[in-house]
Amino acid sequence: MKFIYGAGLAASLILLTGCSSTPQQAQPQVDDTRDPWQQLNRKTHRFNAILDEKLLVPVVNVYKDVAPDPVEKGVNNFFSNLSDVGNLLNHSLQLKPTQAGKDLGRLVINTTLGLGGLIDVASDLGIYQQPEDFGQTLGYWGVNPGPYLVLPFLGPSTLRDIGATLIDAGSSPINQYDPVAHQFVIYGLQVIDHRRQLGDLETLVSGDPYVFVREAYLQRREYLISDGVPSEDDEFDDF
Repeated sequence: MKFIYGAGLAASLILLTGCSSTPQQAQPQVDDTRDPWQQLNRKTHRFNAILDEKLLVPVVNVYKDVAPDPVEKGVNNFFSNLSDVGNLLNHSLQLKPTQAGKDLGRLVINTTLGLGGLIDVASDLGIYQQPEDFGQTLGYWGVNPGPYLVLPFLGPSTLRDIGATLIDAGSSPINQYDPVAHQFVIYGLQVIDHRRQLGDLETLVSGDPYVFVREAYLQRREYLISDGVPSEDDEFDDF
């Protein structure tokens, strides 16, 4: 249960990019081979939107009111430093030694000179982070994403990325914290921090919110897996 709960909290940062728009009246559905479960996905999307509006956004607003900017920055840097563990693992699995070496360098520099990751010294030195997760690793080795799926609480995903999210959560250093209650607090703070970074999402959404989020998620995943190199049959370049 601890493993699953942690996975859910960690993954929620990805999907909440699509959760803050106010539910609208049902939009006409268009058949899409990538989205065979669209009717169910739309219902889950609306549920997540309400959850974000009624619960997460108010919590984030309180956090921004009580936490000074240097504290917010330090919290963000701390979680960014922890994520470099997963970046190192996945770059190694993708046989990218140069990037894996940078991940290791960031970890050593920020954990020591950066006071446990509270200060991003590595970026100041020109060693920038390149996020990498297990879903990207599977995609790198040719695993098909499968159908698009919106999960309750977790938001946009694919069949491939659902399983990968569990692997990523299991490799997180947060799972090593003891007692277990501390892990729940840390994961909760991580979700709040990521939602704070997303800001006011309603200003970004245009047209059908469900379609906007779906295309944004799928395009972003393709971009990350290809390391920013567009494919010849890229369907989303205009989007």
